[in-house]
Amino acid sequence: MRIGYTLMTEQTGPNDLVRYAAGAERAGFAFEVMSDHYSPWLAEQGHSPYAWSVLGAVTQVTERAELMTFVTCPTMRYHPAVVAQKAATIQALSGGRFTLGLGAGENLNEHVVGRGWPGANVRHDMLAEAVQIIGGLFDSSDGGYFSYEGTHFRVDSAKLWDLPETRMPIGVAVSGAQSVRRFAPVADAMIAVEPKADLAREWDAARPGPASRKIAQLPVSWGTDRDAAVKRAHEQFRWFAGGWKVNAELPGPAGFAGATQFVREDDVAGSIPCGPDVEPIVEGVREFAKAGFTDVALIQIGGDQQDGFLDFAEKELLPALAGESA
Repeated sequence: MRIGYTLMTEQTGPNDLVRYAAGAERAGFAFEVMSDHYSPWLAEQGHSPYAWSVLGAVTQVTERAELMTFVTCPTMRYHPAVVAQKAATIQALSGGRFTLGLGAGENLNEHVVGRGWPGANVRHDMLAEAVQIIGGLFDSSDGGYFSYEGTHFRVDSAKLWDLPETRMPIGVAVSGAQSVRRFAPVADAMIAVEPKADLAREWDAARPGPASRKIAQLPVSWGTDRDAAVKRAHEQFRWFAGGWKVNAELPGPAGFAGATQFVREDDVAGSIPCGPDVEPIVEGVREFAKAGFTDVALIQIGGDQQDGFLDFAEKELLPALAGESA
């Protein structure tokens, strides 16, 4: 099990994100993932810088840690041809440390360009075309140009002029059997947020070749005062309790505030490790390991809590997790 750190754009401004990225590498995290949002989930989170600008800066303050988007929607706010260009640039800047994480997106971030919000099946069709386009641009850029005409996208004589030495892997976010069957054959890694063993098994069964990486994310609210940690988790992360079928549909922070108005602090504390202890976090990671995941990226809730968490991770948490997998 490889342990990563989440650079959560919804709760931290760009300068601090870059600083925390360097700190996470020093603390010993194996990889770092970054959310790619136009809006925070809740107004209390208070941030949402442009992820790709921040990633460019992060490549220059880190040397070892792998980097990844978790995740980018390449269908509405961004055209897939532009996502391919951005990914190629980050892979080159990072010296081959980048994985492009893709997903079907959320209304929260994609409606801002005024194209509405299609149903889930249409979003999956759009994502499938986007994966084809991104792959096609990397395959054809050894001298040729790439064109494409599908149901949802067209590409006219495009070429990636600055290719990295190593083609970056592509991960795709899935939530059930339908998305697993569709994307396992064309992706290098699986991305999910729940420790469901069926997802991991079906993913490996649906794709050719050896078993691939399966990357998860676990929110935690570390802090020396457990009551304060629970309150912070409730204030900023109660949206997480809605599940992705709900979270993908709501259009803005006001909607999430309304949908979560009856979520209690105890509800959040029951699903998110809160407080100063190592063991609840280790147990959360253990659940993903049992389900067949290979990587877990931790989210420390609270933009002003990162320095303390990174110190805790270096001295206590990461050694404990290393012992767990030894």
